[in-house]
Amino acid sequence: MKLRQIALLAFLGASLASPILAQPAGGQGMGPGAGQGAGMGPGPGGGKGMQFNADKDNTWGYQLMSPEERNAHRDRMRATKTYDECKALQEDHHKTMEVRAKEQGKTLPAPGNNGCDRMKARGYFK
Repeated sequence: MKLRQIALLAFLGASLASPILAQPAGGQGMGPGAGQGAGMGPGPGGGKGMQFNADKDNTWGYQLMSPEERNAHRDRMRATKTYDECKALQEDHHKTMEVRAKEQGKTLPAPGNNGCDRMKARGYFK
């Protein structure tokens, strides 16, 4: 009898989870899994592109930034209208983080994924 109850509970649990798992991801950020919908949301132009969210996986120097700085960086990235504007913002941010890391005696790893390239690939820029 116990085996039957366990099997029934497992079946019901799987049945309830299926519709949730079938939904597109709607998380924030461009971190791991971003290609499967995490961090993707309506961008400029009503539903096209993506929205950038600064997180430890996609923002170089994230650990050196305050929460307010992270939000400001995110907002600036979202406000970019062209790839060149995004790259200029990114280069400026990298220079700022290099100076900050040096001042704090820290070494940052080489920049990883490129948010501007990812935004361009997903049609954020025209």
